[in-house]
Amino acid sequence: MDLLSNLNNAQIQAVTAKDGPILVLAGPGSGKTSVLTRRIAYLIDKLGVRSYQILAVTFTNKASKEMESRLQNILGFDKANGLFLGTFHSICVRILRREADHIDLGKNFVIFDADDQISVIKSIIKELNINDKLFKPSAVHSEISKAKNELIMPDDYPIVTFRDETVKKIYIRYQTALHQSNGVDFDDLLLLTTNLFSQNQQVLEKYSSQFKHILVDEFQDTNMVQYQLIQQLSSVNKNVFCVGDPDQSVYRWRGADYRNVANFEKDHPSCETILLEQNYRSKQTILDAAMAVIDRNPRRKRKQLFSNLGAGEQIQVYEAFDDKGEASFIVDTIKQMVSNKKSEYGDFAVMYRTNAMSRLIEETFIHSNVPYRLVGAQRFYGRREVKDFVAYLRLVQNRHDEISLGRVINVPARGIGDKTLEAAQTLAKESYLSTGEVLLNLASDPKSDFQQHFKGRALNNLIDFGKLLVKWQDYSSTLSVTELFDQLTSDIQYESYLDDGTEEGQDRWDNILELRKLTEEYNGKPLNEFLENIALVSDQDTIKEGNVPTLLTLHAAKGLEFKNVFIMGLDDGILPHSRSFNEPEEMEEERRLFYVGITRAKDRLFLVRASSRAGRGFSEDQMVSRFLRDIPESLVSTKSTFSAGVSRPGFKASYKAEESVRWASPTLPPKKPVVANTKYRPGMRVKHNVYGEGMVIGSRVQNGDEIVDIIFETAGAKKLDTSLAKLTILS
Repeated sequence: MDLLSNLNNAQIQAVTAKDGPILVLAGPGSGKTSVLTRRIAYLIDKLGVRSYQILAVTFTNKASKEMESRLQNILGFDKANGLFLGTFHSICVRILRREADHIDLGKNFVIFDADDQISVIKSIIKELNINDKLFKPSAVHSEISKAKNELIMPDDYPIVTFRDETVKKIYIRYQTALHQSNGVDFDDLLLLTTNLFSQNQQVLEKYSSQFKHILVDEFQDTNMVQYQLIQQLSSVNKNVFCVGDPDQSVYRWRGADYRNVANFEKDHPSCETILLEQNYRSKQTILDAAMAVIDRNPRRKRKQLFSNLGAGEQIQVYEAFDDKGEASFIVDTIKQMVSNKKSEYGDFAVMYRTNAMSRLIEETFIHSNVPYRLVGAQRFYGRREVKDFVAYLRLVQNRHDEISLGRVINVPARGIGDKTLEAAQTLAKESYLSTGEVLLNLASDPKSDFQQHFKGRALNNLIDFGKLLVKWQDYSSTLSVTELFDQLTSDIQYESYLDDGTEEGQDRWDNILELRKLTEEYNGKPLNEFLENIALVSDQDTIKEGNVPTLLTLHAAKGLEFKNVFIMGLDDGILPHSRSFNEPEEMEEERRLFYVGITRAKDRLFLVRASSRAGRGFSEDQMVSRFLRDIPESLVSTKSTFSAGVSRPGFKASYKAEESVRWASPTLPPKKPVVANTKYRPGMRVKHNVYGEGMVIGSRVQNGDEIVDIIFETAGAKKLDTSLAKLTILS
């Protein structure tokens, strides 16, 4: 085939670029995969480069397989065979196995997966007698991973605080444990390879001489150690071809650094930069909106995205009265467009900032008898933390529920292992009772005959859990569903168990808060009615393949495209996320995330928000996302709906206003006074009616409320809103 056929001028320039460092800034939908593939084919077919002299790096195995298949179709199997193609990790595995003798590692080393890594850290924390509530294994692992991605070895781990000193001890022991097992983790694959090249010039020259051309996809998502690897491997021939788009860098929390693009230009002054600005996916109106949003980010090289697909329809901005109305609008619009033969179900995607937001939209699809599929996450009621907590509630409702008991008896860990549980289950069967009844008997009767079957710590742990079960069952007859929910989360310290300081931990806790919102609809109703509702929703097979709408987070949407896209939750605090308000770099990433979502749309884009949302026991009025104010009015068609079905006048003006207007529901309680200064200071000792005594380590004003970080003596680290927490200052 003609390698340059059907390419635009900028694409041809990239494919046929001269030797040396090349940076291709590829806008969304600009055909970067085609450019990369044809560049490799051009090197082999036209310039006579042998396949084994080319290193091509992708960010997913799927992308590697797709590129390999395309090259074989273009060049034939023989010419394409031998290419060094894969992800950073897979390429480093190949190098390390070949060079294992140089790094004191057996060639048959094992790669510890995520669960293995956490298990090792757990055992070290236990061995060193470290408080696992203050030093949660997943949080410590995240800190070690960050260090490795910044090329920091255990002995060089910087110590600024007491926490740093403890993490360093764990890091040193962790690496020793991996080495003794002839094992590595995912971060080691990159770090060990980089160190090998730094410490052994002969090995570095072998590989950097072999690879006459290096090509890197998704360059904006590289971290420090990956950037260093590219620099090392291109040190001899200097022919490195990087393709990426800093405007689509949305994985900062994983260590990705979009600034590597600028670093590349700085480290390679002779670099040729090529802009791919023609978009083959979206209508021009969508691209204009995307540029209006991303242009507000500083320190970037602007791209003028353009399309030959026509202007297309105006962007639909819709404001619902509440979050239920938001979900209903999305599902009703999809059904109507399908009914009118404008689209098929598979043409639609619904995107949101966090996984927790899927709960209400999933339920609305189910109740409307519209199948859907969920990408990148389990459906809401299938998530582990949600299933665990629902199991607690089911056990409170029904002491005979053996499945729920087995699921939660040691979650969070309370020293009741499998052998102890099996012994209790066996004893229950022999006594013609349920295991729950045995626990209740142990807790209620100090002279229970069942005590003789258990010893020491195992007996005490069973009694303690039985006492909790007795307490919860007593409360279930007097407390509302929400009050019971709060009592359970407090008693088992579920927030500190889930929210370990990582992004994933926060998402898990957000899912529990979303479940709590649902309980508020059942106050005044029995617990069993709440549980029945969940069972009816969660038991349906809602995840369908084929021609169905797709639900996914904005992070999961990267690399995908759909004819019609809904982005929901366009309220300040959701998108952008509240965590970004006081962090300029995080706010920039939130804007990039919105940009990614917008540019997934081919024909139609719907931006949806809610005037109020359920939370904290009542409806809270929301502020319009500041990002909506960036989109020119000429690109937008707006409407809103309220309980009477009447559009609220002035919506367009309100979201364009310099300061967003807040529309309050008549049933809202009076607004709290806005906090201007912090009341709590680091070092203060305070008392909480549930968590006990603790010390303030930080305080800040956020959304008019004072938020404090406290280390409690028994409950560990907590982040609390002082308007709700009712703290007493002790000193």
